[in-house]
Amino acid sequence: MRKILIADDEANMRWVLERALSKAGYEVETAEDGKLALERALAERPDLVLLDLKMPKLDGLSVLRRLKEHYPDLLIIMMTAHGSTATAVEAMKAGAHDYLMKPFDMEELLITVSKAFEVERLREQVDYLKGEVESNSWQMIVNSEAMQKVRHLVERVALTPATVLIQGESGTGKELVANAIHTLSRRVGGPFIRVNCAALTETLLETELFGHEKGAFTGALVRKMGRFELANGGTLFLDEIGELSFNVQAKLLRVLQERTFERVGGEKTIKVDVRIIAATNRDLLKEVQEGRFREDLYYRLSVFPISIPPLRERQEDIPDLAAHFVKKFRTYGQGKTLGPGVLTQLMAYEWPGNVRELENVIERMVIISSGTVIGNDELPVFNTLKKEEKGRTGAFELPPEGVSLEELEKSFLQQALEQTGGNQSQAAKRLGLSRHALLYRLEKYGIDPHWGI
Repeated sequence: MRKILIADDEANMRWVLERALSKAGYEVETAEDGKLALERALAERPDLVLLDLKMPKLDGLSVLRRLKEHYPDLLIIMMTAHGSTATAVEAMKAGAHDYLMKPFDMEELLITVSKAFEVERLREQVDYLKGEVESNSWQMIVNSEAMQKVRHLVERVALTPATVLIQGESGTGKELVANAIHTLSRRVGGPFIRVNCAALTETLLETELFGHEKGAFTGALVRKMGRFELANGGTLFLDEIGELSFNVQAKLLRVLQERTFERVGGEKTIKVDVRIIAATNRDLLKEVQEGRFREDLYYRLSVFPISIPPLRERQEDIPDLAAHFVKKFRTYGQGKTLGPGVLTQLMAYEWPGNVRELENVIERMVIISSGTVIGNDELPVFNTLKKEEKGRTGAFELPPEGVSLEELEKSFLQQALEQTGGNQSQAAKRLGLSRHALLYRLEKYGIDPHWGI
Protein backbone atom coordinates (compact mmCIF):
# COMPACT_ATOMS: atom_id res chain seq x y z
CA MET A 1 0.00 0.00 0.00
CA ARG A 2 1.39 3.40 -1.02
CA LYS A 3 1.97 5.80 1.87
CA ILE A 4 1.17 9.50 1.50
CA LEU A 5 2.05 12.31 3.91
CA ILE A 6 -0.29 15.32 3.90
CA ALA A 7 1.27 18.55 5.23
CA ASP A 8 -1.23 21.40 5.65
CA ASP A 9 -1.95 23.78 8.51
CA GLU A 10 -5.72 23.76 7.84
CA ALA A 11 -7.41 20.99 9.86
CA ASN A 12 -10.43 20.79 7.54
CA MET A 13 -8.21 20.43 4.48
CA ARG A 14 -6.19 17.66 6.16
CA TRP A 15 -9.40 15.81 7.05
CA VAL A 16 -10.87 16.05 3.53
CA LEU A 17 -7.65 14.97 1.84
CA GLU A 18 -7.07 12.12 4.30
CA ARG A 19 -10.61 10.82 3.79
CA ALA A 20 -10.39 10.93 -0.03
CA LEU A 21 -6.96 9.29 -0.24
CA SER A 22 -7.80 6.61 2.34
CA LYS A 23 -10.92 5.67 0.38
CA ALA A 24 -8.72 5.38 -2.73
CA GLY A 25 -6.62 2.75 -0.96
CA TYR A 26 -3.64 4.79 0.22
CA GLU A 27 -2.11 4.77 3.70
CA VAL A 28 -2.23 8.36 4.93
CA GLU A 29 -0.40 10.33 7.60
CA THR A 30 -0.78 14.05 8.33
CA ALA A 31 1.28 16.94 9.69
CA GLU A 32 0.00 20.38 10.69
CA ASP A 33 3.19 22.40 10.12
CA GLY A 34 6.34 22.35 8.03
CA LYS A 35 8.70 21.35 10.83
CA LEU A 36 6.61 18.29 11.77
CA ALA A 37 6.17 17.35 8.12
CA LEU A 38 9.93 17.41 7.58
CA GLU A 39 10.60 15.31 10.68
CA ARG A 40 8.03 12.66 9.75
CA ALA A 41 9.10 12.48 6.10
CA LEU A 42 12.77 12.10 7.03
CA ALA A 43 11.99 9.43 9.61
CA GLU A 44 9.57 7.30 7.59
CA ARG A 45 10.09 8.30 3.93
CA PRO A 46 6.55 8.18 2.50
CA ASP A 47 5.96 7.33 -1.14
CA LEU A 48 4.51 10.78 -1.83
CA VAL A 49 4.14 14.10 0.03
CA LEU A 50 1.26 16.54 -0.49
CA LEU A 51 2.87 19.76 0.69
CA ASP A 52 1.13 23.08 1.32
CA LEU A 53 3.17 26.11 0.32
CA LYS A 54 2.24 28.37 3.26
CA MET A 55 2.72 26.72 6.67
CA PRO A 56 3.90 27.81 10.13
CA LYS A 57 7.40 27.02 11.50
CA LEU A 58 8.71 26.06 8.06
CA ASP A 59 7.26 26.97 4.68
CA GLY A 60 6.57 24.44 1.95
CA LEU A 61 9.46 25.42 -0.34
CA SER A 62 11.95 25.04 2.52
CA VAL A 63 10.55 21.60 3.37
CA LEU A 64 10.69 20.67 -0.33
CA ARG A 65 14.36 21.63 -0.64
CA ARG A 66 15.34 19.81 2.58
CA LEU A 67 13.53 16.65 1.56
CA LYS A 68 15.12 16.66 -1.87
CA GLU A 69 18.57 16.81 -0.26
CA HIS A 70 17.86 13.51 1.50
CA TYR A 71 15.49 11.82 -0.98
CA PRO A 72 16.09 13.16 -4.51
CA ASP A 73 13.50 10.82 -6.02
CA LEU A 74 10.74 11.47 -3.49
CA LEU A 75 7.45 12.45 -5.14
CA ILE A 76 6.26 15.84 -3.85
CA ILE A 77 3.11 17.64 -5.00
CA MET A 78 2.79 21.26 -3.89
CA MET A 79 -0.57 22.80 -2.89
CA THR A 80 -1.21 26.50 -2.66
CA ALA A 81 -4.00 29.01 -2.49
CA HIS A 82 -1.50 31.84 -2.84
CA GLY A 83 0.12 30.59 -5.97
CA SER A 84 1.18 32.25 -9.11
CA THR A 85 3.00 31.06 -12.18
CA ALA A 86 6.27 32.23 -10.65
CA THR A 87 5.63 30.24 -7.46
CA ALA A 88 4.79 27.11 -9.43
CA VAL A 89 7.92 27.44 -11.55
CA GLU A 90 10.06 27.92 -8.43
CA ALA A 91 8.57 24.79 -6.83
CA MET A 92 9.13 22.72 -9.98
CA LYS A 93 12.72 23.93 -10.27
CA ALA A 94 13.28 22.90 -6.65
CA GLY A 95 12.17 19.37 -7.46
CA ALA A 96 8.38 19.25 -7.06
CA HIS A 97 6.75 16.66 -9.28
CA ASP A 98 3.55 18.69 -9.77
CA TYR A 99 1.38 21.32 -8.09
CA LEU A 100 -2.32 21.82 -7.30
CA MET A 101 -3.98 25.21 -7.07
CA LYS A 102 -6.55 25.54 -4.28
CA PRO A 103 -9.42 25.10 -4.46
CA PHE A 104 -9.29 21.78 -6.36
CA ASP A 105 -11.76 18.89 -6.41
CA MET A 106 -10.93 15.40 -5.17
CA GLU A 107 -11.06 13.86 -8.64
CA GLU A 108 -8.29 16.23 -9.76
CA LEU A 109 -6.28 15.28 -6.68
CA LEU A 110 -6.64 11.53 -7.26
CA ILE A 111 -5.72 11.84 -10.93
CA THR A 112 -2.62 13.91 -10.09
CA VAL A 113 -1.50 11.41 -7.43
CA SER A 114 -2.15 8.41 -9.70
CA LYS A 115 -0.16 9.99 -12.54
CA ALA A 116 2.72 10.74 -10.17
CA PHE A 117 2.94 7.07 -9.13
CA GLU A 118 2.76 5.96 -12.76
CA VAL A 119 5.67 8.26 -13.62
CA GLU A 120 7.61 6.80 -10.70
CA ARG A 121 6.91 3.26 -11.93
CA LEU A 122 8.19 4.14 -15.38
CA ARG A 123 11.26 5.82 -13.90
CA GLU A 124 12.05 2.73 -11.84
CA GLN A 125 11.68 0.63 -14.96
CA VAL A 126 14.00 2.88 -16.96
CA ASP A 127 16.58 2.97 -14.15
CA TYR A 128 16.49 -0.79 -13.91
CA LEU A 129 16.86 -1.24 -17.65
CA LYS A 130 19.82 1.14 -17.75
CA GLY A 131 21.58 -1.13 -15.30
CA GLU A 132 20.52 -4.33 -17.04
CA VAL A 133 20.88 -3.51 -20.70
CA GLU A 134 23.96 -5.11 -22.20
CA SER A 135 24.94 -4.95 -25.83
CA ASN A 136 24.64 -8.31 -27.52
CA SER A 137 28.05 -9.97 -27.33
CA TRP A 138 27.73 -11.61 -30.71
CA GLN A 139 25.52 -11.55 -33.74
CA MET A 140 23.33 -14.51 -34.67
CA ILE A 141 25.64 -16.08 -37.24
CA VAL A 142 23.62 -18.64 -39.17
CA ASN A 143 25.91 -20.05 -41.86
CA SER A 144 25.54 -23.54 -40.43
CA GLU A 145 22.46 -25.62 -41.11
CA ALA A 146 21.98 -26.09 -37.35
CA MET A 147 21.76 -22.34 -36.68
CA GLN A 148 19.54 -21.79 -39.70
CA LYS A 149 17.07 -24.15 -38.04
CA VAL A 150 17.34 -22.16 -34.80
CA ARG A 151 16.63 -18.91 -36.67
CA HIS A 152 13.61 -20.47 -38.33
CA LEU A 153 12.22 -21.56 -34.95
CA VAL A 154 12.85 -18.09 -33.51
CA GLU A 155 10.97 -16.42 -36.35
CA ARG A 156 8.06 -18.87 -36.03
CA VAL A 157 7.57 -18.55 -32.27
CA ALA A 158 8.29 -14.82 -31.91
CA LEU A 159 4.86 -13.69 -33.13
CA THR A 160 3.02 -16.11 -30.82
CA PRO A 161 2.47 -15.68 -27.05
CA ALA A 162 3.96 -19.13 -26.36
CA THR A 163 6.34 -19.72 -23.47
CA VAL A 164 9.77 -20.75 -24.77
CA LEU A 165 12.42 -23.01 -23.21
CA ILE A 166 15.92 -22.51 -24.66
CA GLN A 167 18.38 -25.32 -24.00
CA GLY A 168 22.09 -25.39 -24.71
CA GLU A 169 25.54 -25.51 -23.18
CA SER A 170 26.96 -22.52 -21.36
CA GLY A 171 28.18 -19.84 -23.75
CA THR A 172 26.13 -20.91 -26.78
CA GLY A 173 24.08 -17.71 -26.86
CA LYS A 174 20.80 -18.53 -25.12
CA GLU A 175 20.26 -14.93 -24.04
CA LEU A 176 20.84 -13.70 -27.59
CA VAL A 177 18.14 -16.07 -28.86
CA ALA A 178 15.77 -14.89 -26.10
CA ASN A 179 16.45 -11.28 -27.04
CA ALA A 180 15.83 -12.05 -30.71
CA ILE A 181 12.44 -13.59 -29.87
CA HIS A 182 11.51 -10.47 -27.90
CA THR A 183 12.72 -8.12 -30.65
CA LEU A 184 10.70 -9.94 -33.33
CA SER A 185 7.59 -10.16 -31.16
CA ARG A 186 4.68 -7.78 -30.72
CA ARG A 187 6.14 -6.98 -27.29
CA VAL A 188 9.19 -5.27 -28.73
CA GLY A 189 7.96 -1.93 -27.37
CA GLY A 190 7.93 -3.39 -23.85
CA PRO A 191 10.85 -4.21 -21.56
CA PHE A 192 13.15 -7.22 -21.82
CA ILE A 193 14.07 -8.16 -18.25
CA ARG A 194 16.69 -10.78 -17.41
CA VAL A 195 17.07 -12.78 -14.20
CA ASN A 196 19.99 -15.13 -13.55
CA CYS A 197 18.39 -17.76 -11.31
CA ALA A 198 21.78 -19.26 -10.42
CA ALA A 199 23.28 -16.01 -9.14
CA LEU A 200 20.95 -15.45 -6.19
CA THR A 201 19.99 -17.33 -3.04
CA GLU A 202 16.41 -18.60 -2.74
CA THR A 203 15.37 -15.69 -0.50
CA LEU A 204 16.96 -13.03 -2.70
CA LEU A 205 15.61 -14.61 -5.87
CA GLU A 206 12.06 -14.56 -4.49
CA THR A 207 12.27 -10.83 -3.73
CA GLU A 208 13.93 -10.15 -7.10
CA LEU A 209 11.13 -11.93 -8.95
CA PHE A 210 8.13 -10.76 -6.96
CA GLY A 211 9.37 -7.64 -5.11
CA HIS A 212 8.73 -6.87 -1.46
CA GLU A 213 6.84 -4.48 0.74
CA LYS A 214 8.49 -2.05 3.12
CA GLY A 215 9.24 -3.84 6.39
CA ALA A 216 8.80 -7.33 4.89
CA PHE A 217 12.18 -8.30 6.38
CA THR A 218 15.19 -6.70 8.03
CA GLY A 219 16.68 -4.19 5.62
CA ALA A 220 13.51 -3.77 3.56
CA LEU A 221 13.39 0.00 4.11
CA VAL A 222 11.28 0.79 1.05
CA ARG A 223 8.89 -1.04 -1.23
CA LYS A 224 10.60 -2.68 -4.19
CA MET A 225 9.07 -3.76 -7.48
CA GLY A 226 9.97 -7.27 -8.63
CA ARG A 227 11.13 -8.30 -12.06
CA PHE A 228 7.66 -9.55 -12.99
CA GLU A 229 6.26 -6.06 -12.44
CA LEU A 230 9.16 -4.45 -14.28
CA ALA A 231 8.58 -6.81 -17.23
CA ASN A 232 4.84 -6.07 -17.43
CA GLY A 233 3.89 -5.71 -21.10
CA GLY A 234 7.19 -7.22 -22.19
CA THR A 235 9.33 -10.32 -21.77
CA LEU A 236 10.91 -11.90 -18.69
CA PHE A 237 13.99 -14.03 -19.42
CA LEU A 238 14.69 -16.59 -16.68
CA ASP A 239 18.26 -17.76 -17.24
CA GLU A 240 19.55 -20.94 -15.55
CA ILE A 241 15.97 -21.98 -14.70
CA GLY A 242 17.23 -25.40 -13.61
CA GLU A 243 18.78 -23.82 -10.51
CA LEU A 244 15.43 -22.86 -8.93
CA SER A 245 14.51 -24.35 -5.56
CA PHE A 246 11.26 -26.32 -5.23
CA ASN A 247 9.74 -23.45 -3.24
CA VAL A 248 10.37 -20.87 -5.97
CA GLN A 249 9.37 -23.41 -8.65
CA ALA A 250 5.93 -23.68 -7.01
CA LYS A 251 5.48 -19.90 -6.95
CA LEU A 252 6.63 -19.56 -10.55
CA LEU A 253 4.14 -22.24 -11.60
CA ARG A 254 1.33 -20.20 -10.08
CA VAL A 255 2.37 -17.08 -12.01
CA LEU A 256 2.50 -19.06 -15.25
CA GLN A 257 -0.98 -20.46 -14.60
CA GLU A 258 -2.76 -17.42 -13.18
CA ARG A 259 -0.50 -14.47 -14.13
CA THR A 260 -0.85 -13.18 -10.56
CA PHE A 261 1.36 -13.01 -7.47
CA GLU A 262 1.91 -11.12 -4.22
CA ARG A 263 4.99 -9.19 -3.19
CA VAL A 264 6.97 -10.67 -0.31
CA GLY A 265 5.32 -9.38 2.86
CA GLY A 266 2.32 -8.11 0.93
CA GLU A 267 -1.32 -9.15 0.65
CA LYS A 268 -2.37 -7.36 -2.53
CA THR A 269 -2.63 -9.66 -5.56
CA ILE A 270 -0.85 -8.18 -8.57
CA LYS A 271 -1.77 -9.17 -12.13
CA VAL A 272 0.83 -8.97 -14.88
CA ASP A 273 1.00 -9.47 -18.63
CA VAL A 274 4.43 -11.01 -19.16
CA ARG A 275 5.85 -13.46 -21.67
CA ILE A 276 8.21 -16.01 -20.14
CA ILE A 277 11.34 -17.26 -21.89
CA ALA A 278 13.43 -19.68 -19.83
CA ALA A 279 16.89 -21.06 -20.50
CA THR A 280 19.02 -23.83 -19.04
CA ASN A 281 22.21 -25.77 -19.71
CA ARG A 282 20.75 -28.76 -17.90
CA ASP A 283 18.69 -31.66 -19.25
CA LEU A 284 15.46 -30.60 -17.55
CA LEU A 285 13.60 -33.77 -18.49
CA LYS A 286 16.30 -35.78 -16.75
CA GLU A 287 16.04 -33.40 -13.77
CA VAL A 288 12.29 -34.16 -13.67
CA GLN A 289 12.86 -37.90 -13.83
CA GLU A 290 15.37 -37.68 -10.98
CA GLY A 291 13.03 -35.60 -8.84
CA ARG A 292 14.94 -32.31 -8.91
CA PHE A 293 12.51 -30.32 -11.05
CA ARG A 294 8.72 -30.16 -10.99
CA GLU A 295 7.11 -32.04 -13.86
CA ASP A 296 4.14 -29.66 -14.08
CA LEU A 297 6.46 -26.64 -14.28
CA TYR A 298 8.60 -28.36 -16.92
CA TYR A 299 5.63 -28.83 -19.22
CA ARG A 300 4.48 -25.25 -18.60
CA LEU A 301 7.91 -23.96 -19.63
CA SER A 302 8.62 -26.25 -22.58
CA VAL A 303 5.60 -25.27 -24.68
CA PHE A 304 8.07 -24.40 -27.43
CA PRO A 305 11.59 -25.81 -26.87
CA ILE A 306 14.60 -24.54 -28.81
CA SER A 307 17.97 -26.30 -28.60
CA ILE A 308 21.11 -24.35 -29.49
CA PRO A 309 23.94 -26.54 -30.78
CA PRO A 310 27.43 -26.17 -29.26
CA LEU A 311 30.05 -24.38 -31.36
CA ARG A 312 31.95 -27.63 -32.05
CA GLU A 313 28.91 -28.85 -34.01
CA ARG A 314 28.75 -25.76 -36.24
CA GLN A 315 32.35 -24.97 -37.06
CA GLU A 316 31.37 -23.25 -40.31
CA ASP A 317 30.11 -20.36 -38.16
CA ILE A 318 33.55 -19.78 -36.59
CA PRO A 319 35.14 -17.59 -39.34
CA ASP A 320 32.26 -15.09 -39.32
CA LEU A 321 32.03 -15.10 -35.53
CA ALA A 322 35.77 -14.50 -35.26
CA ALA A 323 35.60 -11.67 -37.80
CA HIS A 324 32.71 -10.11 -35.87
CA PHE A 325 34.70 -10.18 -32.63
CA VAL A 326 37.79 -8.68 -34.27
CA LYS A 327 35.57 -5.86 -35.49
CA LYS A 328 33.95 -5.51 -32.07
CA PHE A 329 37.31 -5.01 -30.38
CA ARG A 330 38.67 -2.64 -33.03
CA THR A 331 39.05 0.05 -30.35
CA TYR A 332 42.10 -1.93 -29.20
CA GLY A 333 43.69 -1.63 -32.62
CA GLN A 334 42.24 -0.47 -35.95
CA GLY A 335 42.47 -2.54 -39.12
CA LYS A 336 43.47 -5.88 -37.59
CA THR A 337 42.64 -9.14 -39.33
CA LEU A 338 43.14 -12.82 -38.53
CA GLY A 339 45.84 -14.67 -40.42
CA PRO A 340 44.86 -17.90 -42.25
CA GLY A 341 46.90 -20.00 -39.83
CA VAL A 342 44.93 -18.62 -36.91
CA LEU A 343 41.60 -19.45 -38.55
CA THR A 344 42.80 -23.00 -39.16
CA GLN A 345 43.52 -23.47 -35.48
CA LEU A 346 40.27 -21.83 -34.48
CA MET A 347 38.39 -24.27 -36.69
CA ALA A 348 40.29 -27.23 -35.23
CA TYR A 349 39.58 -26.40 -31.58
CA GLU A 350 36.51 -27.91 -29.89
CA TRP A 351 35.56 -24.80 -27.84
CA PRO A 352 34.26 -26.25 -24.56
CA GLY A 353 33.25 -22.71 -23.54
CA ASN A 354 31.48 -22.20 -26.87
CA VAL A 355 30.97 -18.72 -28.37
CA ARG A 356 31.75 -16.95 -25.10
CA GLU A 357 35.17 -18.61 -24.98
CA LEU A 358 35.82 -17.70 -28.63
CA GLU A 359 35.00 -14.07 -27.83
CA ASN A 360 37.41 -14.05 -24.87
CA VAL A 361 40.23 -15.53 -26.96
CA ILE A 362 39.73 -13.08 -29.84
CA GLU A 363 39.73 -10.14 -27.44
CA ARG A 364 43.06 -11.23 -25.94
CA MET A 365 44.54 -11.82 -29.39
CA VAL A 366 43.56 -8.33 -30.58
CA ILE A 367 45.07 -6.77 -27.45
CA ILE A 368 48.35 -8.71 -27.63
CA SER A 369 48.89 -8.47 -31.38
CA SER A 370 51.35 -5.74 -32.44
CA GLY A 371 50.76 -5.94 -36.20
CA THR A 372 47.76 -5.61 -38.45
CA VAL A 373 47.62 -9.34 -39.19
CA ILE A 374 47.12 -11.52 -36.13
CA GLY A 375 49.29 -14.63 -36.34
CA ASN A 376 49.86 -17.59 -34.01
CA ASP A 377 53.61 -17.14 -33.57
CA GLU A 378 53.28 -13.91 -31.62
CA LEU A 379 50.45 -15.12 -29.40
CA PRO A 380 51.53 -17.32 -26.50
CA VAL A 381 47.97 -17.25 -25.13
CA PHE A 382 46.94 -19.10 -28.27
CA ASN A 383 48.80 -22.18 -27.08
CA THR A 384 45.87 -22.85 -24.76
CA LEU A 385 43.85 -23.84 -27.82
CA LYS A 386 45.69 -27.11 -28.44
CA LYS A 387 43.48 -30.16 -28.36
CA GLU A 388 44.13 -32.81 -25.75
CA GLU A 389 45.31 -36.09 -27.15
CA LYS A 390 42.55 -38.65 -27.58
CA GLY A 391 42.42 -41.48 -25.10
CA ARG A 392 44.32 -39.77 -22.29
CA THR A 393 43.66 -41.28 -18.88
CA GLY A 394 43.62 -37.92 -17.10
CA ALA A 395 46.72 -38.76 -15.03
CA PHE A 396 49.37 -36.08 -14.48
CA GLU A 397 53.07 -36.76 -14.17
CA LEU A 398 54.95 -34.99 -11.40
CA PRO A 399 57.93 -33.12 -12.89
CA PRO A 400 61.35 -33.69 -11.26
CA GLU A 401 61.47 -30.11 -9.97
CA GLY A 402 58.10 -30.56 -8.24
CA VAL A 403 54.99 -28.35 -8.28
CA SER A 404 53.00 -26.19 -5.92
CA LEU A 405 49.67 -27.92 -5.33
CA GLU A 406 48.06 -24.63 -4.34
CA GLU A 407 49.18 -22.91 -7.53
CA LEU A 408 48.08 -25.94 -9.57
CA GLU A 409 44.63 -25.96 -7.96
CA LYS A 410 44.29 -22.20 -8.39
CA SER A 411 45.25 -22.52 -12.07
CA PHE A 412 42.67 -25.25 -12.67
CA LEU A 413 39.96 -23.20 -10.97
CA GLN A 414 40.73 -20.21 -13.18
CA GLN A 415 40.84 -22.35 -16.35
CA ALA A 416 37.52 -24.00 -15.52
CA LEU A 417 35.85 -20.61 -15.03
CA GLU A 418 37.36 -19.26 -18.23
CA GLN A 419 36.40 -22.28 -20.34
CA THR A 420 32.80 -22.17 -19.10
CA GLY A 421 32.49 -18.40 -19.38
CA GLY A 422 32.13 -18.00 -15.63
CA ASN A 423 29.34 -20.58 -15.25
CA GLN A 424 29.97 -21.92 -11.77
CA SER A 425 27.85 -25.07 -12.11
CA GLN A 426 29.64 -26.13 -15.31
CA ALA A 427 33.06 -25.22 -13.90
CA ALA A 428 32.38 -27.33 -10.82
CA LYS A 429 31.29 -30.25 -13.02
CA ARG A 430 34.54 -30.10 -15.03
CA LEU A 431 36.56 -30.26 -11.84
CA GLY A 432 34.50 -33.04 -10.29
CA LEU A 433 33.29 -30.75 -7.49
CA SER A 434 29.96 -29.66 -6.11
CA ARG A 435 29.08 -25.99 -6.70
CA HIS A 436 29.48 -25.28 -2.98
CA ALA A 437 32.92 -26.94 -2.97
CA LEU A 438 33.92 -24.79 -5.94
CA LEU A 439 32.77 -21.60 -4.19
CA TYR A 440 34.70 -22.60 -1.08
CA ARG A 441 37.91 -23.00 -3.08
CA LEU A 442 37.37 -19.74 -4.96
CA GLU A 443 37.00 -17.92 -1.65
CA LYS A 444 40.04 -19.76 -0.26
CA TYR A 445 42.28 -18.48 -3.07
CA GLY A 446 40.61 -15.08 -3.41
CA ILE A 447 39.44 -15.76 -6.95
CA ASP A 448 36.57 -13.68 -8.33
CA PRO A 449 33.66 -16.11 -9.03
CA HIS A 450 33.15 -14.27 -12.34
CA TRP A 451 36.82 -14.63 -13.33
CA GLY A 452 37.32 -14.95 -17.07
CA ILE A 453 33.95 -13.48 -18.07
